[in-house]
Amino acid sequence: MAKLNSLAVTFRPWLAVLAKRRKRLGLGAMLMALTLFSALGLLAVSGWFITATGLTGLLLAAGVAASLEVYVPGGAIRFFAVSRTVSRYVERLYNHDTVLRLLADLRTQLFGVLAGLDSRALAQRRASDWLNRLTADIDTLDSLYLRLLAPPAVALLAILLLSGGVALFVPLAGGSLAALLLLGWLWLTLGQARLGLAASERHVSQLEALRSRTMEQLQGMAELKAYGSLAIHRERLTAIEQHLQHAQQRLGHWVALGNALEGWLVGAATLMTLWLAALAWQAGSISGAVMVMLPMAVLAMNEALGALPAAFTWFGATKSAAERLNQLEAQRQPVPETTTSDPGSAHEISLNAVSVHYPTALQPALDNLSLTLKPGERWAIVGESGSGKSTLAMLISRQLTPTQGNIILGGIPLEYWPDAALRRRVAVLTQQTELLDASLATNLRLANPDAGEDDLWQALERVALASWVQTLPQGLDTWVGEGGRRLSGGQARRVALARLYLCQPDLVILDEPFAGVDEPTAQLLSDSLDAWLKERSVIYLVHDVSNDAPTPPGITHMLRLIEGRPNAAATIRHGANTNKR
Repeated sequence: MAKLNSLAVTFRPWLAVLAKRRKRLGLGAMLMALTLFSALGLLAVSGWFITATGLTGLLLAAGVAASLEVYVPGGAIRFFAVSRTVSRYVERLYNHDTVLRLLADLRTQLFGVLAGLDSRALAQRRASDWLNRLTADIDTLDSLYLRLLAPPAVALLAILLLSGGVALFVPLAGGSLAALLLLGWLWLTLGQARLGLAASERHVSQLEALRSRTMEQLQGMAELKAYGSLAIHRERLTAIEQHLQHAQQRLGHWVALGNALEGWLVGAATLMTLWLAALAWQAGSISGAVMVMLPMAVLAMNEALGALPAAFTWFGATKSAAERLNQLEAQRQPVPETTTSDPGSAHEISLNAVSVHYPTALQPALDNLSLTLKPGERWAIVGESGSGKSTLAMLISRQLTPTQGNIILGGIPLEYWPDAALRRRVAVLTQQTELLDASLATNLRLANPDAGEDDLWQALERVALASWVQTLPQGLDTWVGEGGRRLSGGQARRVALARLYLCQPDLVILDEPFAGVDEPTAQLLSDSLDAWLKERSVIYLVHDVSNDAPTPPGITHMLRLIEGRPNAAATIRHGANTNKR
């Protein structure tokens, strides 16, 4: 009972996704049942008709007057043959379309889960792990309906109806057939699932390890060669492949066993039905044609039971995929929302004794940090790489939740801000420039989908890119390439900055805004940025504010971080010239 409860908990979220399309799933199951019942009818009527025709011919040859209605059974045979072909074609087409829709639903739900994870949870896994969940795990779950729910349900219904039909002619045969086929059904589902559970679960984890290792080798080929580690990495890949092959062989053996048992089960049921029907014929209870019809109908159960062994032997893979995806849902932290759609101004923010400690880190990324940014102030958070600046940006943009302490934005706890309002009021320019493999216009409109062409040109003018874009043959429709590979580092950085100008935020977080930009351009950008930032609150994340480095404009306060701890705070006279080179 505990295992059944555990399985129910594991599959409940995904069954809820299936339930949203229950009408399509029900119709798909009906098409499967129609195909199966057409096969049952075709074999049963064919067996009766062939036998009845043969017996009538013998009687006529013996000089006995006999007649046989051939049009009704002949029409029935044609009907079942055509309906079986048509229903099978429509069922395959319809159910595969349904599965594609379900895959879209599953991936949409998973994207929603991923969007709800903070950076601490996302950082615990490699990119290949997330790719595996979006592809392999979701693809494994598509078998939930098409292989694990509908076929056994249709097969069970067929067993009950076939046994009931046989019992109308030979009650003992119907009862015996029901008992034998139900026991076989239980083994082909629960028994096969139990046999292959451990091996199919291992197969999923080993397949993920193989994919991750392969991606690591391809991405790090140069480094592996340079350090002489390529051979060791290949040996590890070979070991994983061997374990995977062993698991596949073991599962193949269990599937073969299930297929053999299924064939034996239908054969034994057919012989038993034939024997009991023959006894009934000897007793004069049924005709010879009916005696042949009953076991012929039982033979059609091969179509109902044939797919069950392979599907349920791999049940552990589906279970493992569901568990791994459920773990992601458990890591998501729900965001409580206020009743208002927009809490108001976000010009002021306070961090009160905030600490962040990543699970595998030896020391906190931020330790007991407190600061208050008032409207219109511009703080410079200074520190070397790894000092906690990026962690601070992720905290304020709610990509990360603090381990201790709290954050108040605009007088309201940050966790109570609606997501849409937070994204509109707080803008972040990170060190990593994220550009899509699309046009310049598309990348710019990520910040403001309603921006007109004039707005785009104005934003490009602010970052000194307008004249360059005008020289391009396709202008704003120029494709930037995957990750902006067709742009230089400085150009990609300025595109990201132009995207920022298309927002109208209250609070702006700028992480090294002039990274990758030459000094004259940095000065030009600084002047433009200074004008745009008026009436906005700003947090700069920089390595240095010396006269030898491109310094952001208008800094009023400075806080230095050393290994996540605030070291010293210094107030810079408001309006002082901090842009000297």
